[in-house]
Amino acid sequence: MAAEGPKTAWEALGWRLLLGRWPWRAVAFLGSGAVVAVLAAVPLAVLASPWALAAGRPPTVAGALVVCGGVALAVFGPLVALPLAELERRRLRLVDARPVRPGHAVPPAAGVAAWLRTRYAEAATWREFGYACLLAVLVPPVYGAVGLAVLLVVMLLAGPLLVAGAEGPVAIGVATVGTVREALPYALAGLAGVPIAGYLLVALAAAHGALARRLLEGRPEQRLRAELVEVSRSRARLVDAFEAERRRIERDLHDGAQQRLLGLTLQLGMALLDLPPGSPAAERVGEAHRQARELMRELREVIRGIHPRVLTDRGLVAALEELADRAALPVTVHAELPGRPPPPVESTAYFVVSEALTNAARHGGATQATVTVAWRDGLLTVEVADDGAGGADPDAGTGLTGLADRVAAVGGRMLLSSPAGGPTVVRVELACELSG
Repeated sequence: MAAEGPKTAWEALGWRLLLGRWPWRAVAFLGSGAVVAVLAAVPLAVLASPWALAAGRPPTVAGALVVCGGVALAVFGPLVALPLAELERRRLRLVDARPVRPGHAVPPAAGVAAWLRTRYAEAATWREFGYACLLAVLVPPVYGAVGLAVLLVVMLLAGPLLVAGAEGPVAIGVATVGTVREALPYALAGLAGVPIAGYLLVALAAAHGALARRLLEGRPEQRLRAELVEVSRSRARLVDAFEAERRRIERDLHDGAQQRLLGLTLQLGMALLDLPPGSPAAERVGEAHRQARELMRELREVIRGIHPRVLTDRGLVAALEELADRAALPVTVHAELPGRPPPPVESTAYFVVSEALTNAARHGGATQATVTVAWRDGLLTVEVADDGAGGADPDAGTGLTGLADRVAAVGGRMLLSSPAGGPTVVRVELACELSG
């Protein structure tokens, strides 16, 4: 298998440099870079023009002009640097074949104001502004010096031709020659300078490319941070969508299936009254009536389990008190909130308590439990403690893993303490603000 060629101009700086395409790519990069430097220098010079006007002015006026120039650069300079940086990331491919990560990791929200807030708050924007300033300040002298060196090599090489076509002495940069014989040594020196000029051009292009990649490429940690932000946003959207769908199902069951089942139960009850007591038909209708009532009770429990109406109407504290009244063991509730948490947080807290109480009665053999709810400094804490046998294992099918995942979905965390012999304490911490 043939070895891969160099990916960057730095890697191409070997003895076979002049036989490849890298010198021409370097020339293209440096030539277009000079144009880009002008595109950067002109608007930045206009923004910084108050600094030039400050020379020779009284101290008060000069200070005001300096401040005006600084403010203009800080406000409008990034707007110049942003499109310039995108162009430079594309131009970088001339001297660096490696992929370039976007400099801006955080996607801006819709709207001009939101876009400006996002971009001006990013470190990447100010790195791009610094890069634009470096282009405007360093490219003219550095490129100019290298250009003069290359021009000198060209003039030395062309010395014999220039002399042959002229009627008198010709200046070829470092000397003045009058004959072809006098120009030949300088031409040989120019020929020896060709590889030096090639290496010099590639080295300059490589240095410029390395600086551009350093300042314009997005950092891996920025990409990871952006992905985490997007994951958090998508998780919040999924939680909201799941909550809305759950409420829709609860509403459809309550207003549709439950009402129809209630009507069926009433009809069976009325039919039972019309049948002779003790008859086979009465027994069958009575059994159907009993099953319908049982099904009504189960459906009511299902609806309450999906999303209890009291949670929507009266809030978390009232829902927990109702849950304690229906629990299979005595439950004491200590809860006092100055407001209501957001609906997803309320729902998560409620179902954590519901599942914890179910586990305490079903798996822990508890005889009593205590539910404590408090909010302080933007943190809602929900704690369920029981006097059961302890030894709760998230891997034993008690639903603790699902509870932890549900808590994590709204940005919270769940802590479990359940030593063998008890007691078991489930604590949930949810960051939220309360509404009035």
